[in-house]
Amino acid sequence: MVYRVLACNFRLTAWACAAVWFAALATGAEPPVPAGGALAGDRPRLIVSTDVGGSDPDDYQSLVHLLHYADMLDIEGLISSPPESGRVEHIHEVIEAYATDYPKLKQRSSDYPAPDALRSVAKQGAIDAAPPAGWSQPTAGSQWIVQAAQADDPRPLWVLVWGSITDVAQAIHDDPEIKGKVRVHSIGSWNTHQDRAARNYLFQEHADLWWIENDATFRGMYMGGEQDGEWGNFEFVAKNLRGHGALGDLFFRKKRDIKMGDTPSLLYLLRGDANDPTTAHWGGAFVKTEHGPHYWTDNPDRRLFEKRYAGAKTVNRWRVDYLTDWRRRVE
Repeated sequence: MVYRVLACNFRLTAWACAAVWFAALATGAEPPVPAGGALAGDRPRLIVSTDVGGSDPDDYQSLVHLLHYADMLDIEGLISSPPESGRVEHIHEVIEAYATDYPKLKQRSSDYPAPDALRSVAKQGAIDAAPPAGWSQPTAGSQWIVQAAQADDPRPLWVLVWGSITDVAQAIHDDPEIKGKVRVHSIGSWNTHQDRAARNYLFQEHADLWWIENDATFRGMYMGGEQDGEWGNFEFVAKNLRGHGALGDLFFRKKRDIKMGDTPSLLYLLRGDANDPTTAHWGGAFVKTEHGPHYWTDNPDRRLFEKRYAGAKTVNRWRVDYLTDWRRRVE
């Protein structure tokens, strides 16, 4: 009975979150344009935990995109997390391309951080998944999360998880008090499977953690939306990234089409009210569940599916907008 009540509440919440969207479509109007975010003058603090250099080259893509927007952000950490062969040296590979482009980027905006500033916050995290308990020993990466969260800054610390959530779980275990400052946006699916123990530890033992668990919505980054002409996954890269600086060429060498499955966690901060995951963002809109006071996940409303992926249409709806904005930065 309890399960049925919770499931019912979840469905009602999901329906309410989708109602505004489809009411607009029914009248021929566009869904509300995302308001707020870094592009509107907010300046989020963030740490990225990434498995760049592992089996999927799309983390290279997402890091390239991140650094094109580095003037709008306070990047306080770039952490190499498992699984497989990804290491901090692969983060430095992207920073080296950024260093090549830095003189030109600096002409565009004085707020781009110096390459050495980025090198100084690149840290090695765990290289293995957590044991069954979900936590083990501190790493340079997990300690860096704790240190950044303890800083005297009124803004929350966003932790974008692009690999397994191992180092986040370790940091929360070692200092649970940082939950009052940390906001986690994790790209799940395959990443979750690489360290389910760490994920389950956070889910079961820290239900009060501010957490967007994005298991399917992110697929809207490369599935659906406007794909004609230069907006196609291959066409956009060939026209707007290849031959456009060292970062653009690095992107092209690693993968010749857009996947960038982790990028919606950054798009979420670029355009939209980061304090309210249920509203429109370039990186998607999410639903609150009964799990905890600050937990959101993919919207199960079938009308927001792209193929079999829940919530993906709340990302690909803005495809032309976020690609157009990125294109201007690369030009």
